[in-house]
Amino acid sequence: MPPQRFREQFRQIQRSMPGVPLAMGPDDAGEFLYEKGVVLAREGEEAQVVEDTVRGHFRTFAAGAPDRVRRLGPAGNRSGVVRIQVSDPGEGDAGGDPAVAGALRALAAVEGRAGRRMVTRNHVVHIAVNACPGDEPVPVARDARPNPAVAETDGEPGEDAARVLVVDTGLMHDYRSYPPLARTHGDAQVAECDDDGILQQYCGHGTFIAGLVAAVAPHTDITVSGALNDAGAVLEHEFGEKLFDAVEAGGWPDVLSVSAGTSNGRTDGLLGVDAFMRELRERRTLLVACAGNNGSATPFWPAAYADLPGYEDAVLSVGALRADGESGACFSNHGGWVKAYAPGERLTSALTGFETPVPYVYQHSTYDACRYGFDYACTCHHPRHMGILSEDGASAKPDQVMFEGLAQWSGTSFATPVAAGMVVSHMAARGERDPRAARRQLLDAVDEFVDVRGAHKPALLPPTWRPVRVPAPTARP
Repeated sequence: MPPQRFREQFRQIQRSMPGVPLAMGPDDAGEFLYEKGVVLAREGEEAQVVEDTVRGHFRTFAAGAPDRVRRLGPAGNRSGVVRIQVSDPGEGDAGGDPAVAGALRALAAVEGRAGRRMVTRNHVVHIAVNACPGDEPVPVARDARPNPAVAETDGEPGEDAARVLVVDTGLMHDYRSYPPLARTHGDAQVAECDDDGILQQYCGHGTFIAGLVAAVAPHTDITVSGALNDAGAVLEHEFGEKLFDAVEAGGWPDVLSVSAGTSNGRTDGLLGVDAFMRELRERRTLLVACAGNNGSATPFWPAAYADLPGYEDAVLSVGALRADGESGACFSNHGGWVKAYAPGERLTSALTGFETPVPYVYQHSTYDACRYGFDYACTCHHPRHMGILSEDGASAKPDQVMFEGLAQWSGTSFATPVAAGMVVSHMAARGERDPRAARRQLLDAVDEFVDVRGAHKPALLPPTWRPVRVPAPTARP
């Protein structure tokens, strides 16, 4: 992703997490965001080794202030990690964090001898991991149809209907006025609008996703957890705990749909969700996770667990197809760790209910071509807006639009619930009670494939999904 776009994302997420000083990493390369001045370690003996090693490193190399190294907060949470402060988070700017980098280097030899990772940055996990495509919904006509359309089914759902848990932002207050969501329940969205009645950033994201699951698999019991209600952002050490809370509130579901994550520059997962992932591996739940929108082959977590030994059946990582279904969407992450692609560009679903129209403010963007180098008018500039995510130099006058229920949105966030819906639809059609077996059967039976940057990958296409014509690129003056 272009560095200026990542700085734009940084400003947006920092606004949503005002009490947490953040830095860009690694070393201002614009790959991920993390908490300044803090590292994570496994609680117990390993945390003590990290503290002692970092203090000794700082004394020997004058790389930091040894007396500032201390543990933050009590141990004992289910995520199995503790935060260790290694510097004053208020010092310096957002362009990397030398103290954190020094702490990681200090443990390199220890980790090499132990044969495992013992320390990590505290990454920001987010539902909009970059600012492309337009991480904002586009209004559609009130009489527009959802895409995918709601599948037709016979009869009423039985007591053995598959259960899908969506971990995202919460549900809008009037979501039940959208008929396909009549059987959905869960957490309410916090603070839907600001003091001027304008829809807040990413509000409706969880409702939109639940609508996609309900369209593809209408007889599914859907629960939405609002674990990511803080504008879709959460620190890594909290993410594992929130995942535990979500699955334990109503029992482990058949399918867990997560449209959030982060890269971390590594190939062995996230320390903050390691305990949760190990527990998941022993359950029957299938995790369906988004591949991320960085246009990169770098592993994106938790989706990339699909490529780690022991998780092959437990995780389905999903990338986004272009609007016409002919290729991967330009923004979608890719690589061998992405196991399938589903429609994820210009989908239509419920953003809110239909009781009260709500306004939303856009700021015009300045893009004349796809920033990833593709030759079609992708969502980078179709339509031409980028709300508060706009770069410096964009038009100072925002546009206000109204949402009256449905919206159009793009991202791997939305390919994920489409794939989750296809898994549970397969379960219902085949009488299959094991979601992991359903995953295998679904992928084995796929007769549609797509070439994504040279790789031949399964394409999960719901029968009610309608391809959308890809506009020709805008002629440059």
